[in-house]
Amino acid sequence: MSDSPILLAAGGTGGHLFPAEALAHALAARGVAAELVTEERALRYGGGFPARAMHVIPAGTPRGGSVIAKARAVARLAIGTAQAVALLRHVKPAAVIGFGGYPTVPPLLAASYLGVPSALHEANGVVGKANRFLAGRVDRIAAGLPTLDVPPALREKVVVTGNPVRPNVIDAARTPYPACDDGVFRLLVAGGSQGARVMSDIVPPAVAALPDALRANIAVVQQARPEDIARVEAIYAGAGVRAEIAPFFADFPARVAAAHYVIARAGASTVSELAVIGRPAMLVPLPHALDQDQTANAAFLEQAGGAETVPQSDFTPEFLTRRLSDLIGAPGRLSARAEAAKRVGVADAAERLADLIIGVAGADAAKRRQG
Repeated sequence: MSDSPILLAAGGTGGHLFPAEALAHALAARGVAAELVTEERALRYGGGFPARAMHVIPAGTPRGGSVIAKARAVARLAIGTAQAVALLRHVKPAAVIGFGGYPTVPPLLAASYLGVPSALHEANGVVGKANRFLAGRVDRIAAGLPTLDVPPALREKVVVTGNPVRPNVIDAARTPYPACDDGVFRLLVAGGSQGARVMSDIVPPAVAALPDALRANIAVVQQARPEDIARVEAIYAGAGVRAEIAPFFADFPARVAAAHYVIARAGASTVSELAVIGRPAMLVPLPHALDQDQTANAAFLEQAGGAETVPQSDFTPEFLTRRLSDLIGAPGRLSARAEAAKRVGVADAAERLADLIIGVAGADAAKRRQG
């Protein structure tokens, strides 16, 4: 490759940025520069992002159904695309790869307009709206899960790479499933990078209702929204349960590795990290997503034997108390689920994705030389 960078385009959530970050690390290890184009809210995650430069471009996110809201979204998309065209002309990337979310649309449209080779990475088992809009305009589609469903006309573009995980996930994956030698059952509760209100509503009262002997030997690490922390802490304290509560854990992969059991949403990054590290889980998919992507993600890990999927309508304190009572006394069952999860983990997904995008860039360079 030339000195031209790979341009990574990602939405502003952890689910989009973390795979992009993992790819950037893999590219850096090969001496390939990466630059990130994203939206304003991503900057809070981007402090350690290994990019040569970070660019913020507006994107039209269609929120609300009114004509005015749609017109504003189209206007922002047009402005963002014009800015992206100018950016690509200045940066001259060897290729552009998008990771989903509406902020990926302007850079990928600009790449299509300028003839820059491009690819998409779809982390979920269902193609998201932005990626669905862009899929016909890119050279390759990298699938994070082998169960990705795409229209027949696009299947020849699909390459299964797995979902890239960050280096700290790879480090955590070296930790064996923890024995229960000290008699403490370690439960990790997560709700995505924004925290899930349902976890704060259901898990603390469920743990508090455990029989005394079990409750005395459980230790909880829980992610919660800032406004929920005080009430969650109060429930655990009143029940005499050891608990650490925070809105975000920077060392989340290490927390996963230390856990005997994880209760979480089923975002693609969460499912992939659980698989690579190898930990058993209860997954409660976000119920109101139009494309039910989290349900598809959870099904992948459940079919592998590494997780149990529980619809949010069934996720009650009474249900969870019963399930935890059963599982705490069944370490062999949990260990088997951990092994099943790890068998489907793709630890080298970032390397596979680096191969793909470098190949896309290289194929275009070879075509130009022949021309």
